[in-house]
Amino acid sequence: MFRTHHRKALLVSAALVGGTLLMTACEDGDAAKDTGAARSSAPASSAGASAAPSGSAGAGSGKDSGAKGDGEGKGNGDPAGAGSGVDAGDGTRVPVEQGCGANDITWSTRSESQAGGYILVMAKAKPGITCYLPGTHPVVAFGSDGTEAGPAEQAVGEPIKLSGGTTAYAGVNPKTTNTNDGKELDSIIVAVDDSDANPVSLKVGTITVDKAIVTNWHTAPKDAVPFS
Repeated sequence: MFRTHHRKALLVSAALVGGTLLMTACEDGDAAKDTGAARSSAPASSAGASAAPSGSAGAGSGKDSGAKGDGEGKGNGDPAGAGSGVDAGDGTRVPVEQGCGANDITWSTRSESQAGGYILVMAKAKPGITCYLPGTHPVVAFGSDGTEAGPAEQAVGEPIKLSGGTTAYAGVNPKTTNTNDGKELDSIIVAVDDSDANPVSLKVGTITVDKAIVTNWHTAPKDAVPFS
């Protein structure tokens, strides 16, 4: 009887202890699970928090890049930007003034009787070319010895823009002396000015050359009469 009662008591005690241990294990497991979840959720939350500013910064960066790209695209598409020239300082460009060379010009000559006779040199820009003649005189040379005409004018004029149908004129008096001296030639060599590396030879008929003179470039033929 006692043994039976004692065995029941042991079984009850064991059951109670087992239940307590089981409850403790369950509580510990739940606590560990909660702790693990908390630990795993905390980095995720931190990562999400740190990702948000990164995403915001990225969005801002994307806007800036887009605005810059649009600005550059408009600049590149602007005809004023695409054309040749120099920056005027306000975002626009102005053409560079190109000096004329002899090879930019269509040349012609004409004999005139005024002032004892002279040669009128005429210069027009070739099609599609715009350039500027200096306000000084062209360089005019004679013969194989390179004798040059002296200036008929001392003052310097304004540059002349050659374009389209505009014509510039210079007058050459090949002989300013009253003697029988001089050399006979049938052509002159003309350069725009002393910096022109490509002079041209122009036929003028037979002329006697002695102390020749030449005027500055002018826009009217009446201003290109070489009075000595």
